Amino acid sequence: MRYLGAATEVVPFWQRLGAFFRYPFHTDPLIVIAICTLVPVVAPANLIGILIWLVLALALFKYTYAVINHTAEGHLKPPAVSVAFTGSGFDIVILQLLVFVLMGGLVGAAAMLGGPILMLLALAFVILALPASIMVLAMERSVGAAVNPMNLAVLISRIGTPYFLLYGYLILLTLASGAAQDFAVNHFPFWVAQPLAGFLNSTFTLILFHMLGYLLFQYQEELGFASDIQDDTAGQDTHQRDRSARFDADIDMNLKDGNYDRVQSMLKEALKRDRDHALRIGQLYQLLTARQDTDELYRYHPRILGWLADRNDGEGIAGVLNTLQQAEPGFKLEDPDLSVRCARALYHRGQFKPALRVLQDFHKRFPDSEQLAPAYLLVAQTLANGLSQWEKATAFLTFIQKRCASHPLQEQIATYLRQAENREPLKGPKARFSVSE
Repeated sequence: MRYLGAATEVVPFWQRLGAFFRYPFHTDPLIVIAICTLVPVVAPANLIGILIWLVLALALFKYTYAVINHTAEGHLKPPAVSVAFTGSGFDIVILQLLVFVLMGGLVGAAAMLGGPILMLLALAFVILALPASIMVLAMERSVGAAVNPMNLAVLISRIGTPYFLLYGYLILLTLASGAAQDFAVNHFPFWVAQPLAGFLNSTFTLILFHMLGYLLFQYQEELGFASDIQDDTAGQDTHQRDRSARFDADIDMNLKDGNYDRVQSMLKEALKRDRDHALRIGQLYQLLTARQDTDELYRYHPRILGWLADRNDGEGIAGVLNTLQQAEPGFKLEDPDLSVRCARALYHRGQFKPALRVLQDFHKRFPDSEQLAPAYLLVAQTLANGLSQWEKATAFLTFIQKRCASHPLQEQIATYLRQAENREPLKGPKARFSVSE
């Protein structure tokens, strides 16, 4: 089995053209474009100015290639500004120049060996395969892979018809970029036209490279890798992927492979990050129960029992308590709130004796707890309604009446006592819905 990432739910690129055109206008790419187009304008017209222009051109190209990787990994928001100016990766420009040189050499060699017809065929393939070559170079950082005709043909064939659709969009983008720059040069003064043309060129380049990266992301399954949507995409035209999907897939695969220790470690690590994650607690409970791992069951029993109580799973609570009591005779819960929750779930599922065991000696173990009155009312209901032991139920109700005088339940105890005296189910006073005027 192989994890497919977001391959099955990625929105096709032709349905999110608006998002592509908005991409360069996020804060980070705007800063990169501004630096790389405005700084050369004010740079001195000498060797230092040329060096500044070269460095900024390298930074811009580095950023555009980082966009492909970033997008292919599932990041639908642009990379940070620092990506353009720090770290390694500046060699990508040299590698791209080598690719262009080798592609030109391929066309020239075809002309020498086969004449104009073979040259035109080679030129057509080079032009068609150029987007694929850029994608391969960005992902693999290998000139050989980026100029290998078989490698490029395989990439194009795996993507299929959408590659040619993208190619059409790229041609339109290139023509639009050229037309916009030509308009700027012919209708504005040079000092305005130069930075405006540079801004337009950089903007369209980022759109183009983002589209190439998204194509890799969309067809990740066919290309043999897996990525999830990494960013919060609220408000965008993409589906929000559950970030826990990969974790669940890894658990499922490890379970099928019998790697139970690995699954157990994964779940424990997940609960360290989020101790009350209900799904992970439930998965750990099922795994520990199946493995009969009493030690770990004891370690996590407060969270597991709380999870079972939330689901009113009296049978599950009874099973866990029975396992723990067999491993440690005399085992008692140390949390009064959890004790009452578990006992209530047991009571409602007809597990009367286990419910009484959970609340046994509650007043001795938790004398100052606010749960004392609810606990012993539950004991009285269990004795009366479940076991028909009316005298014992009356004794616990009398204890509440004397011991918990200030508790809100106190005003209902008289009703419960009358019901116990008449051997009626202990249900308390009937609800009143009248409103006093």
